[in-house]
Amino acid sequence: MMPRLLALLLLLAGPPSSKPAPPTCYSRMLSLSREVTGDFQSLQAVEPLEPCVRYLPTLYLDIHNYCVLAKLRDFVASSQCWKVAQVDALKDKVRKLYTIMNSFCRRDLVFLSDDCNALEYPIPVTTVLPDGQK
Repeated sequence: MMPRLLALLLLLAGPPSSKPAPPTCYSRMLSLSREVTGDFQSLQAVEPLEPCVRYLPTLYLDIHNYCVLAKLRDFVASSQCWKVAQVDALKDKVRKLYTIMNSFCRRDLVFLSDDCNALEYPIPVTTVLPDGQK
């Protein structure tokens, strides 16, 4: 009797859902900030001959740093490279991130720092293993 009941319950439950949970505000901000930083670094590598790219404000983003909002505003407002398609696409992403952070997800965000220099000269992330591990 018990195996039949279990089989019936499994049949009624259907196959497990393959859809992931929708992104939260925080996860969307985090992934978009990483995407913007990566796109900016790619732009610097791909377009080094385009003189205007050198004069764009740097985009090393940390969504937990209060200064990131001003950084995003400055980047969107910069007038350099207004004819370069990759820069326009990047500015659109930056504008989207700013809107998400400043409007839709404002209450979900916690700023842990206000060190503006950290966004200009980021500290490289390294992984140090505990003693005795390789």
